[in-house]
Amino acid sequence: MNSLKTTMLLAALTALFMVMGYSLGGPRGAILALLVAAGMNLFTYWNADKIVLKMHKAVEVDARSHPEFYNMVQRLAQRAGLPMPKVYIVDQAQPNAFATGRDPEHSAVAATTGLLNMLSYEEIEGVMAHELGHVKNRDTLIMTMVATIAGAVSMLANFGLFFRDNRGMAGILAVLVAPFAAMIVQMAISRTREFGADRTAAEISGKPLALASALHKISGQAQRIPNPVAQRNPAAAQLYIVPGGVKQMFSTHPATEDRIAALQDMAQDFPQDLVGPSGVADDRRTGRPSALNPMGRR
Repeated sequence: MNSLKTTMLLAALTALFMVMGYSLGGPRGAILALLVAAGMNLFTYWNADKIVLKMHKAVEVDARSHPEFYNMVQRLAQRAGLPMPKVYIVDQAQPNAFATGRDPEHSAVAATTGLLNMLSYEEIEGVMAHELGHVKNRDTLIMTMVATIAGAVSMLANFGLFFRDNRGMAGILAVLVAPFAAMIVQMAISRTREFGADRTAAEISGKPLALASALHKISGQAQRIPNPVAQRNPAAAQLYIVPGGVKQMFSTHPATEDRIAALQDMAQDFPQDLVGPSGVADDRRTGRPSALNPMGRR
């Protein structure tokens, strides 16, 4: 049902792009828009991971340079039944993480130095399980395609505002409404996928409350600490485990409180998970600070 909903929403976004093309160039414009959308998606299919990683200036790590972080991801990937993804670290203060790649065989996961410095071992494990959840659910390609088409709709709208012809109010209305409609579709797809990745993360790590605790910690910091990449490319916000600097009404993610509540409900099926006084996983129960220094030192 989730896949069907996503397919329908992606088709709606493509149709919206064609409507934009029609409003600007008639039938030929609609056909051209369809061809452009197909071309962008084909390009995205082969190059999404390279674009995202280069955009973040991500540095690949391995078992020699960052053994504990790399081995954690390797262990989680094995539990999930996934091929080992490439592992990256992004030198950025905002605590966050993301996954990218066209399929599980060509995937990559990344965490920021801010996240690795802030969280406990179990919380980082929950976050990376979430990113592997996106890989397992094959979200990474869909989300990048959605961001590509949504960005193209906005580009066409801006073009139409400056170079529109005499097609009347219908064309003007399409130019004004289309970007907002694209944003709504993009949010609908991304929010559905986040809940799914949280559930898959709980199944992979067996510790839904550790992920809940991580979300609780990093969501507030992500709002306060700037993310230069997302500021330059707003469509990138949907890549992260939590969005930063975005009002909830316009967020591509569900409310963090709702995600934490859902994870707390799941915890009944995972009695080995650690529950703190507030009902969220608590580092004090483990007595362990974060064991994963981003520079590879304990």
